[in-house]
Amino acid sequence: MTAEAVYLRLRATDPRHWHALAAAWRQWATLAGHLAAELPPLLARFAAAWSGTAARAAADRLGRLRRGLAVFRVLCWQADQAISEFASALDRARALLSRASAAAARGGLAIADDGSVRGGPSAAVSPDLSASLAVAARADEAATARLRAAPDRSPTLERPACTAGPAEVRRWWAGLGVGEQRRLLATEPGWLAPLDGIPAADRDVANRLLLDDRRAEVSPAGLATLTARLASDDGPRAYLLRLDTTGEGRVVVALGDPDQADNVLTHVPGMTSDLASFDGELTRASGVATRATDVGPAASTSAVLWLDYDAPDFVDEAASARQADAAAPALNRFQEGLRSTHQGATAHRTVVGHSYGSLVVGKAAAAHDGLAADDVVFVGSPGVGVDSAAQLHVAPGHVWSSTSRSDVIQYAAVSPHGLADELTRAGFGVVTPERHLWFGENPSDPSFGARVFASQPGGGHLGYWDQGSQSLNALAAITSGRIP
Repeated sequence: MTAEAVYLRLRATDPRHWHALAAAWRQWATLAGHLAAELPPLLARFAAAWSGTAARAAADRLGRLRRGLAVFRVLCWQADQAISEFASALDRARALLSRASAAAARGGLAIADDGSVRGGPSAAVSPDLSASLAVAARADEAATARLRAAPDRSPTLERPACTAGPAEVRRWWAGLGVGEQRRLLATEPGWLAPLDGIPAADRDVANRLLLDDRRAEVSPAGLATLTARLASDDGPRAYLLRLDTTGEGRVVVALGDPDQADNVLTHVPGMTSDLASFDGELTRASGVATRATDVGPAASTSAVLWLDYDAPDFVDEAASARQADAAAPALNRFQEGLRSTHQGATAHRTVVGHSYGSLVVGKAAAAHDGLAADDVVFVGSPGVGVDSAAQLHVAPGHVWSSTSRSDVIQYAAVSPHGLADELTRAGFGVVTPERHLWFGENPSDPSFGARVFASQPGGGHLGYWDQGSQSLNALAAITSGRIP
């Protein structure tokens, strides 16, 4: 497609129509799910009231119908994914085109129908205009390729061992034909859904297929909110990468496909986080991605909420590193999975740990094999398990930290020895933010060696994501790799 054709189509298109089309495919998948859910009770009634050859034939027919509905749902979600990512890219391309048009108007210039700038020097217009056309063209090519993917009859490969790493799982999955992949998604979603190394789009399909079966396993509050977010066409498409309804529940949700994004942010929440309250944490992660996209629409950013660990509920639990120690290997494996499944040019990967989540991230980054991330960020931290940024397997200059002066964590999580020293020095004066925290040196203290960024003095423990705040701007800049 020529630049002129791309420009004319981009100028005329309305991304809202594409978002609506994607939502329609999601609705078809939901309808097919309702139909499939009615079949097991029907089969049970058949078995109780009817026997013989005809009964078995009827039951077999209904079983094939249910499997067919599962395949239909897989195809619906795959169409939804391709169109949703196309629509989001058009949003960014249109934003760049609007900036180019505004710059042209300010300079008394005009953008012709062939996409060229006329009337004078185009230096202020061309970068955004060229970027908008490039984003639209790439989106068109990617959507076309995904929607044209045809099934084949390639043989089934031997399945990876349970000890296989994400890279090995990825190689196995990529070696399967499209038809075999769809068959496995429709028939064995429970096995595929938690596998790091399976692409995000396919894990999303597998987990969505399992979602209906899990509604009865957990209180409806968390699943109702999750279901609503998965169905929503407000903002980037949600990808369900992990769902565990045991205990208080665990969930991993990405906004935008992390396998196609230029930047990927993984947000690790802290104490009291669970399935029932995941939406607030997802909103915080989304705010960073939204701000990054507002500032630089040419690059796509996916925000991932990683809540695949048992976060502490009470202070006595939060005083132990046990849950962070247990979570760190899973976070490392997840990040390695994101690296192995990413398509195209390497993404800029950032991992943010908040509160107790910063200890999880610190433990993961301190492991001998390190954390697959370009930047690691700690906010509102009680300590990260080490006393120096040099003890983390992260490139120098890419460990970041911020703690608001009003964040209670720096007082509530003071180490007993450090608090005694501080009180001795202060006497009857004011106790200042503590350097020695419960889980090691304060990462926001200069002695730790992290790059400290500003946050709102009165933001408390949750103000780091407030709209317009210095900390949100810094998180967005770090996520998009705009700070060298």
